[in-house]
Amino acid sequence: MRRPREWLRGAPRWYRWVAGVAVAFAVLLVIAAFFLDEPLRRIVERQMNERLDGYTVTIARLDFHPIGFAIDLRDVVVVQNANPDPPVIRMERLSASTQWSAVIRGRLVADFELVRPTLYINREHLETEQKDEVAVTDRGWQDALQAAYPLKINNFTIKDGDVTYVEAGRTEPLRLSNLQVRTQDIRNVRSEPGDYPSPLRVQATIFDRGRLTIAGHADFLAEPHLGVKGHVELADVGLDYFRPVLQRANVTVTRGTLHGRGLVEYAPQFKKVDLEELRVDGLQAEYLYHKPKAAVAKEAVKTTAQAAHDVSNDPGMVLHAREVKLTDATVAFVNKDTAPSYRVFIANTNLTVENFSNQKEEGYGHARLTGRFMGSGQTLIDLVMRAENNGPDLSLNAKIENTDVRGMNDILRAHAKIDVASGVLSVFSEINVKNGRVQGYVKPLFKDLDVYDKEQDEEKKLGAKLKEKAADVVAKIFKNRKRDEVATLGKLEGPLQNPKASTWEVLVNLVRNAFFQAIVPGFERQLGGRG
Repeated sequence: MRRPREWLRGAPRWYRWVAGVAVAFAVLLVIAAFFLDEPLRRIVERQMNERLDGYTVTIARLDFHPIGFAIDLRDVVVVQNANPDPPVIRMERLSASTQWSAVIRGRLVADFELVRPTLYINREHLETEQKDEVAVTDRGWQDALQAAYPLKINNFTIKDGDVTYVEAGRTEPLRLSNLQVRTQDIRNVRSEPGDYPSPLRVQATIFDRGRLTIAGHADFLAEPHLGVKGHVELADVGLDYFRPVLQRANVTVTRGTLHGRGLVEYAPQFKKVDLEELRVDGLQAEYLYHKPKAAVAKEAVKTTAQAAHDVSNDPGMVLHAREVKLTDATVAFVNKDTAPSYRVFIANTNLTVENFSNQKEEGYGHARLTGRFMGSGQTLIDLVMRAENNGPDLSLNAKIENTDVRGMNDILRAHAKIDVASGVLSVFSEINVKNGRVQGYVKPLFKDLDVYDKEQDEEKKLGAKLKEKAADVVAKIFKNRKRDEVATLGKLEGPLQNPKASTWEVLVNLVRNAFFQAIVPGFERQLGGRG
């Protein structure tokens, strides 16, 4: 085989001249690029800043590659002017190059690649932007990116990205790491609604161990915002990381793992979530009631309820959950505004929701909950519900059997000023809600009730002892002699207080008013009609 130098000697003279000129031109380009890097860096940095509102970009270095007509921006930092520390974005490298395969087809477009970008989002900092009434999407981000390279973006890639979200103050941040994004054919011909021509693939790690995968397509030219349709899968997502966000609604989550998969479609004119499966394992959550914060939480519930009502039967917003499961959970209500404070909870909770939808034509959904009320009472709740039309449409059957009343002493001390030495509580209920009316009953049943106990009450004052002893006597008078039980029946019949309330808002009120508030008053009635 002839060596290159020998081959050149044998080549025509004109060919050697052309080859020499090409090599010399390439060398000159490399030398010119070396001297052009810094002027180009200053130009790109200035143009990007001219297009941004409220943010400032700094570029440590720019490398221009004339042969491939590409640039690398090194150590790019973006800061929010009002809160410069820490930076909003850091990028190890931003590369842009001409997509030569598209040039052959007559399209002058570019490939963009972001390597190890770090995005830092602080909720308090975002709120400062809202004061000047300029939305984040109107800050010029796309124009700024376009200023870095004059060609339209066609292929876009993110490698090893990292996103950190801070709720407020010193709360633990939420973190998305190992973010990998790849999408192609962004500059496609405008598509018809519902058509998503650009392949999209997203992978990430959520909160150190959870996994996120999105496989689908997008329409980046849809207006007023892009459209995305794809299969989303979540696995091993720790719910305790959401503590900073949930605390705004007075909810504390200390444990729980989320798994789910389904189809998501998000477009300007149509939005759909079709959950194939959503499962939460080992949830431990508490709602903390505190008067100063109750108004804020109530407003949040009201806003959520209104949003749920607005999307009911909305053809442009389709929500469907084929199966939702809650396994081995403990959910609780904690009241800190009483003396003493108390905690109402259901342990070993298992919940299955099937065929839940916001569309009436999907038919009725079914929910079934089992657990242990106050750790002892066998609990079974069956709920059948349908998407709202003229208000909530649901049927609820519930029973709580053989709850050890001693576990409720803090509740009784707080509301009835007494406690018990022994006793068993059961609650039975059937409730129907339809056409703005509620009809049903709640029946608390007490068995083997013993209010006064000499050893338990040894340290109490004489007045309290006499009060509880009298209550004990009255309870015994009202007992069923054969079964040693006392019971009351609370009927529920009439219009809903708020016919426009959402199904979930009505359920919360039914649990609070019909169950909890029926138990203690019923208890008091059996102990002599007090209150």
